[in-house]
Amino acid sequence: MSEIAVPDADEATGVFVEQRELLFGVVYNMLGSVADTEDVLQETWLSWTARNQDSPLDGVANPRAYLVRVAVNHALARQAAISRRRETYVGPWLPEPLLGDGGDGDGADEPALRTESVSMAMLVVLESLTPLERAVFVLHEVFGYPHTEIADIIDRTPAAVRQLAHRARGHVQARRPLYEAHPRVRREATERFVRAALGGDIAALLEILAPDVTVWTDGGGKRRPAGLRPVHGRDKAVRLLASYASRRGPRDLELRYRRVNGDDAAVLFQGDSPYAVMVMDLTPEGDQVSGVYIVSNPEKLTHVHKEEA
Repeated sequence: MSEIAVPDADEATGVFVEQRELLFGVVYNMLGSVADTEDVLQETWLSWTARNQDSPLDGVANPRAYLVRVAVNHALARQAAISRRRETYVGPWLPEPLLGDGGDGDGADEPALRTESVSMAMLVVLESLTPLERAVFVLHEVFGYPHTEIADIIDRTPAAVRQLAHRARGHVQARRPLYEAHPRVRREATERFVRAALGGDIAALLEILAPDVTVWTDGGGKRRPAGLRPVHGRDKAVRLLASYASRRGPRDLELRYRRVNGDDAAVLFQGDSPYAVMVMDLTPEGDQVSGVYIVSNPEKLTHVHKEEA
């Protein structure tokens, strides 16, 4: 009888590395935090190697499915700690921006699955879902997992998963348009807004901002611009942005256009250090800004680098 070759630890490491970008994409879209995502991937790696130190792959028919299940459940377990952290957070909480290539690029150099991250605006909407609803939405709507596979991942019945998916999809569709303008139109509108906002051009801001625009400023109590709550409505938004333009902090800020969570955005640098990331959500037609997300908390910008991908 011939001996059966047992995969060794080196092969198990290779499998984990091969699936790491998929795991990153799933967990990041569940948590909205790069730092927490990296911690969950570390926990997943430890669970993967601890199951059988000599041969982690032994007895695993589908390593990809096994790793996704472990990562998703570690992410769900981490949600409680994240919720407690946000209870004491100063001002609005926004997801950590995930940067891609420069605005003129097509993202071809990015790890393919990492580009599956949803927009900043969508991540904000997903924050209002329950952890299980969000997990199901991400797995099904973003990564295309069927309900039967999701049921195995989160240890629920397929019927329960379908119910979670229905609730999540209805909630998201009620808050997000189904149609988005052409990328070139969105890029032009983004640049118009950035010029008006940084220049304090009130007339231009009144033209580019939608009447029901909302501005979120996440400084974490550490850096301006920051506010204790989102600002709703065009008039209030114009006053906030014009006021910040007239008295913004460092005067030597450099503007770079980058892709953030798949959308065109502006990144402000002070020297080589990131100062703020500005992401705009546009109306379906792409001619006005319906949401502004400004992340300036230094702790959320540690992975933002000046050099383009």
